[in-house]
Amino acid sequence: MIPVANRVAGLRPTAVNSILAEVRATPGPLVSLMRGEPDLPTPAHIVEEAQKALANGRTMYPDQRGEPRLREAIADKLIRDNGLRYDPATEILVTTGGTFGIYAALAAMLNEGDAVMVPDPVYDAYLSPIRLTGAVPVAVPSAIANGRFVLTVEALEAVWTPQCRALLLNTPWNPTGTVLTRKELEDIAVFCERHGVTIISDEIYEAIVYEGHEHISPATVLRDRSVVVNALSKTYCMTGWRVGYVAAPAEFTRAMLLVLQQSSRGPATFVQDAAAVALSGPQDCVAAMRAEYSRRRELVLSTLPNMLAPEGGFFAMMDLRHLGIPSDMIRKRLLEEFGVVVVHGAAYGPGGEGTLRVSFASGGETLDRGLAKLNQALRSL
Repeated sequence: MIPVANRVAGLRPTAVNSILAEVRATPGPLVSLMRGEPDLPTPAHIVEEAQKALANGRTMYPDQRGEPRLREAIADKLIRDNGLRYDPATEILVTTGGTFGIYAALAAMLNEGDAVMVPDPVYDAYLSPIRLTGAVPVAVPSAIANGRFVLTVEALEAVWTPQCRALLLNTPWNPTGTVLTRKELEDIAVFCERHGVTIISDEIYEAIVYEGHEHISPATVLRDRSVVVNALSKTYCMTGWRVGYVAAPAEFTRAMLLVLQQSSRGPATFVQDAAAVALSGPQDCVAAMRAEYSRRRELVLSTLPNMLAPEGGFFAMMDLRHLGIPSDMIRKRLLEEFGVVVVHGAAYGPGGEGTLRVSFASGGETLDRGLAKLNQALRSL
């Protein structure tokens, strides 16, 4: 047998992939409220730019830092939307999606035996790239207070050790729907400065916020110790295009470039041209998308009981802790008995136990049927 590295042997499929395997083995019609993939089309002007770039022969190797046009567009976007100034020549890299941006940041930062603090619950796909670097994830327990998940400095202090090099944040926070406030981020920044911890900030849901909530990048309060990671997947419905970026101080950006050069050539040139148009072109499509998700969110909250109202993103957490039934057991009953697919909260860490994550990334008949089936199942439970 070909030997498998210990770091790889210890990896596990993500929750979504594990559930998809069960779905394939489950007979009968199913309705999925599981995945975080928008069902809205990529806006036409973005598609047209990619087609034009292809017709113009933009199919050769890209600049490994990212095409200059796209890096300029990213820099302009960071000023416009986040109030952040980054030099497109030295402080911005284009990556193959946000996932690779997170990996590049972790690989450039961590040594064997280091630790990365991650909120609990949190998107489970963060854990494997941490382990692949030889570091270990350290869960930071959250709590549900006033109808939202919260991450406190007290919880951070309780698990911190000198091995902790980074804190991986996601705001808006998948799966919880929490949007971290400026006060919360300022408190976290004080903690990070006190202990020399760097923030890796995944901001992929930044454009999807509700009811007066505002996305604030942690880099606005701790720029010199933050790595901003983002992608166009959610904001512009470009999940399959695989284009993202990282922004960080120049010295660390050079380190991430070395990782990128050994791992990826970056997104295709014509994809980068389309991404530049997405960021610099009209943003009406983003506002329309946000309005549609807001409508779906209201439908979920008005239809299902025991929901924690999401402040951002397109996931809502159903709080079923009062049932005293493991969340994975509830999920399996929903799948096998009622034909509806969701993710159990415990898949994202012990802090999610007793909850279910319901996605409204897809709307229309899918959402209507899924909510009806969930209501039927809850009456049975």
